[in-house]
Amino acid sequence: MHLVGTIFPIFAIVVAGWLAGVTGYVPRALGGSLTRFAYYVAMPALVFLTISDERLHALLDWRFLAAFGGGSLICFVVVMAIARLRGGATLGSGTMLGAAASMTNTAFVALPILKTLYGKPGVLAAAVATVFIGAFMFPLLVVLLEISRFDTSRKIRMAPLIRQIATNPVILATVFGVAWSLSGFGMPAPLESFLTVLGDALTPCALFAIGLELTLSEFRQRLSFYALVTAVKLVITPLVVYALCLASGLGQAATVAAVVCAAVPTAKSAYILATEYDVEKTTVGAVISMSTLISIVTLIAWLYLLHGP
Repeated sequence: MHLVGTIFPIFAIVVAGWLAGVTGYVPRALGGSLTRFAYYVAMPALVFLTISDERLHALLDWRFLAAFGGGSLICFVVVMAIARLRGGATLGSGTMLGAAASMTNTAFVALPILKTLYGKPGVLAAAVATVFIGAFMFPLLVVLLEISRFDTSRKIRMAPLIRQIATNPVILATVFGVAWSLSGFGMPAPLESFLTVLGDALTPCALFAIGLELTLSEFRQRLSFYALVTAVKLVITPLVVYALCLASGLGQAATVAAVVCAAVPTAKSAYILATEYDVEKTTVGAVISMSTLISIVTLIAWLYLLHGP
């Protein structure tokens, strides 16, 4: 009951956002603004505050990144290959199907859960996973999508990709946090209080926005296919990550963090890419919605298996 009591409020906020949107109590259009505040203000504040604490650096185990990143990449490549070789998908379609099955919402879902379970060490793990998604997975997807449309445009746009990486708020917060930590200045109490207040706003704003923008209309077309991709995202991907954690001898807390980061719903940034390149928009949107709903059950199951009640 302790675990359920810890996790329930997180998903209750998502449900509250969905109910507010469905009933019209809060306009769905507000979801975009809440998401932007959470991603560009609250999350960088929390990440900077966590990374700048030099006492936490000793807790960072690179086996965590190898397990989470390696598992995500394995599932991405396998799903993309199956979609292309068995399903006849184009490179662009295969890329987005692989992203739907492996690109994970570490920032808005995993981070609040791990913060609740482990405090700042949990935030550190989620921040590392988020940086991996933003600095490696996202650019990889963009490059593949650019290559997929090379035959029609004959031009690969690298400048927007470089600019997107260089201005990513989580990456910038991580870089500045490391620099602050190495400077040895320490964190002044007023600045720490300011960043703490902003960081604490991440959970309610991000989760409420997820619920507010959650729609069920996409499920009507290819329900079984969407369910299959969702099952890969919520069951197979975290299972592969868990196997890599065991193989590398990662500790329990870091293993829980890696699996949680892999077991949360598909990242909304995948839908942004699908929309930008006009590839598998309906599928990615449906998987995001379905994985958000079903993860309420699967995440609790994973936590019970790895963390205990």
